[in-house]
Amino acid sequence: MVDSTRGRIGREVDAMTETTDIPGNDLELLRTMRSRNNQSWHAFIRNRTGMTGMLIFLLFVALAILAPWIAPGNPSAITMNILIPPNSHYLLGTTAEGQSVLMQTIWGTRSTLLVGLSAGALATLLSIIIGVGGAYSGGLVDDVATLFSNIFIVIPGIPLMIVLTTYLHHAGVGAMILVIAFTGWPFGARVLRSQTLSLRSRDFVRAARLSGEGTWGVVRRELFPNMLSLIIANLLGTIMYAIGAEVSLQFLGLGNINTVSWGTMLYWASNYQALLNGAWWWIIPPGVCIGLIGGALALVNRSIDEISNPQLAMSGRSKKRRLRRKLA
Repeated sequence: MVDSTRGRIGREVDAMTETTDIPGNDLELLRTMRSRNNQSWHAFIRNRTGMTGMLIFLLFVALAILAPWIAPGNPSAITMNILIPPNSHYLLGTTAEGQSVLMQTIWGTRSTLLVGLSAGALATLLSIIIGVGGAYSGGLVDDVATLFSNIFIVIPGIPLMIVLTTYLHHAGVGAMILVIAFTGWPFGARVLRSQTLSLRSRDFVRAARLSGEGTWGVVRRELFPNMLSLIIANLLGTIMYAIGAEVSLQFLGLGNINTVSWGTMLYWASNYQALLNGAWWWIIPPGVCIGLIGGALALVNRSIDEISNPQLAMSGRSKKRRLRRKLA
């Protein structure tokens, strides 16, 4: 009787396997994912908050790429035009060494964005590998990944970066990217781990496993599409963290002070006591740029949250309506 039952179950499993059209299912899943991505993209385009932030961010990216054509010349060239206030020739004035503040601000965008984008992307990649990989694998791998993340969360990020950059002695761009990425991944890893643990027990993930899908296939086709907004939000937050860390390290003189970046501009302005000398135009441009790019990324992040969580957008609209009623 047991043998006959096993034989019947085996025949049913074989029949289910034969009738399952895996390529068709994959095609349908691909169409569903593509439709969902298109809807999210159209929703983002219609979101004024997100588009405003994206346009500001793309403006800085364009400045970084087109810096040699917009502001040709050497931004570090020393001249005799010392501490000249903004005028028709020097739109943002000059530094204590006669350098154009406008030219340095434009060229500084390249270095700051290079470090911010590279370190942010690398830190996000580490968060995905450690957070998602550990949570999906489970067992000892998850325990080790969690312990590793907890250790880095406990260690303060800024002091650790200061120690590492001091040890490297005037770290270049590559070393600074590695240092910032090395200290910027643990919070994202914890968030992605929690989301992966929630998704791992869902029926569609179990179905993918039972259908014979490999680990990478399950992660790529089932987990990543449902975590895309969270990954993008983590990337934007990490980029903001990386830009702030780069500016802080350069301002403290722990990077290469001979490179032109927003952080080194503030470093030299502090060394020459720009505020005491009344050279406010030396400090304001890099500070405004840092605030603008941080605000732009925050706006994009906010719009992604509204798209992925419609209740957040509805609550924001209801607050605006109540405010208008009060003002009326």
